[in-house]
Amino acid sequence: MKGIILHGGAGTRLRPLTFSGPKQLIPVANKPISQYVLEDLRNIGIRDIAIVLGETFPELVMQHYSDGSRFNVRISYVHQGKPLGIAHAVYLCKDFVQDDGFVVYLGDNLLQKGIKSYFEKFLANNYDCMILLKEVDDPSRFGVAEFDEKGSLVRLVEKPKVPPSRFALVGVYFFKPIVFDVIKDLKPSWRGELEITDAIQTMLEKGYRVGYSIVEGWWLDTGKKDDILYANSLILDEHGVREIKGELVDSKAEGRVSVGEDSKVVNSVIRGPAVIGGNCIIQNSFIGPYTSIGDNVKVLNSSIEYSIVLEEACIEGVDRLEESLIGRNARLVKNRAKNAVKLHVGDYSEIEL
Repeated sequence: MKGIILHGGAGTRLRPLTFSGPKQLIPVANKPISQYVLEDLRNIGIRDIAIVLGETFPELVMQHYSDGSRFNVRISYVHQGKPLGIAHAVYLCKDFVQDDGFVVYLGDNLLQKGIKSYFEKFLANNYDCMILLKEVDDPSRFGVAEFDEKGSLVRLVEKPKVPPSRFALVGVYFFKPIVFDVIKDLKPSWRGELEITDAIQTMLEKGYRVGYSIVEGWWLDTGKKDDILYANSLILDEHGVREIKGELVDSKAEGRVSVGEDSKVVNSVIRGPAVIGGNCIIQNSFIGPYTSIGDNVKVLNSSIEYSIVLEEACIEGVDRLEESLIGRNARLVKNRAKNAVKLHVGDYSEIEL
């Protein structure tokens, strides 16, 4: 089996952060979202992985993952460029896949329990295709499954105005290479894209063995700021550990707090679950639960909670910062106001409060 990670998309809902980097590299608990995807594939035994690159800063993706050796995998890169649909991206990987089965995994998706059990079901049942579904509150935002009275999958509809069920397609697909024969005959949808839902629908109509599983645990499609903050809180809650590599001076680290090497915490309180990267300075400050601080960040005379602060940022004199996503090299310096603030700040921004 091989793996394909889709790393395209413009990330318009996460601007301005995505003006300077792909959304899949935004860190959650100080790890890029797509790295969780890669590690999930690796943990089920997949070592050959293709990353499909879009138009948004492909060089940053290649810089982070390189040849994959530091993750104990082998990475190939496939350039899609313009977003012409998931099926189009999959078809570009035909030469990479060759005669092997494969998993397609959207690089901005997070699954609480990973895909191991679904991977095993796909292999055990000898499916030509298997999809993952999750019951959601607003299925009209997704591809949606329709079932017959016996519970068999009969149809898939992309972003329907009147959804036939509440079960949305999760961004993970299992295929045998027969799917390439289907994709090559697809016509673009009204969006001008080759839709993966159309490919799977064609497989259903032609009698291929198409299975499905309902995802257990949470599934997050991290397309918006609030999604990323929520993902950060969930991962810190479930996987946060206490690990103090830096220096605490007249400070408290309460609960599951991780402080990176060469970081210094002075006259401050850090209340977990929280993670502080390397070479940070936290002084006269409070870092509250569900907060991730990247490398080389300065937090001075401030209070931060339920937030993500990316590397090289500086926050000074902010009495109460909550539910915020602060970009790389951003600088927040309080001037006069003392009210709580909520911010979504892009890379290299500078704000006085």
